[in-house]
Amino acid sequence: MAFFTPTVLPMIAVANIWLFFYTPTYGLLEQFTGLVGLPSHNWLGTQSTALVCLMVVSVWKEAGFFMIFYLAALQAIPPSLAEAAAIEGAGRWYYFRRVVFPLLMPTTLFVLINAVINSFRLVDHIIVMTKGGPDNASSLLLYYIYEVGFKFWDSAYASALTVVLLAILATAAVAQFVFLEKRTHYQ
Repeated sequence: MAFFTPTVLPMIAVANIWLFFYTPTYGLLEQFTGLVGLPSHNWLGTQSTALVCLMVVSVWKEAGFFMIFYLAALQAIPPSLAEAAAIEGAGRWYYFRRVVFPLLMPTTLFVLINAVINSFRLVDHIIVMTKGGPDNASSLLLYYIYEVGFKFWDSAYASALTVVLLAILATAAVAQFVFLEKRTHYQ
């Protein structure tokens, strides 16, 4: 339950929690780095770390959701395969690489498609945490579409960018499905 709880939290609440963690001089992350003796750092105010901090927030929020799918896929692997591999003298790494990992490929493809789609649709944590800054270091495509459409009121350009975004996502999804189809066809 502790791993799945971030998944059900609203993204605005998650962004505010992590905003407290990343706050310079008195945030939780600063307290831990201060104990180690590292100097204070503005995590969301530095170009090199702002986008990485947003990625950490996204991974923390979505990891529990994807963990459920991997757990279900691992439970679907018959134990007889492990027994057969043990009888044949296969090591744990060989069993994982040759048996478990290929059986997890459909789940991995599903998780990958969902993660890519989720990465393109996240805009609310950027609004709360960085507003695209510093110096547009964390300004992603959907946030740019939001700015064009609702800050600059250029709805035609925002609509065109949205169509381009949908075309990119559709192309990525079709390419991944074709890859999976070819992979399962050759096996």
